[in-house]
Amino acid sequence: MVKFVESEGEWAELMEKSKSQLVVVDFTASWCPPCRMIAPHFDAMSKEFSGAIFVKVDVDAQDKIAQRCGVRAMPTFQFYKGGEKADEMCGADVNGLKAKVTALV
Repeated sequence: MVKFVESEGEWAELMEKSKSQLVVVDFTASWCPPCRMIAPHFDAMSKEFSGAIFVKVDVDAQDKIAQRCGVRAMPTFQFYKGGEKADEMCGADVNGLKAKVTALV
């Protein structure tokens, strides 16, 4: 199940406690058509790759997190391992997203 990160504290906690798992972050916005297009695929991947943690960050609601992570376009997907960013992908490319998750999980 994909969960929205609701605060900077929750983001910090997620990065701290998920050191042994891949964290896949979807930086999204409710007004973004490509974000809405890829959302069901992101949800499906969260079920397919149960060893990874899938979360969303609404860039409007959590602009400080998005800014700190260097997000400049939506959707942006970032991949964290051991609390550090391992990779990043911009755009609503379902196959590209799946390939990156597969490679990193």
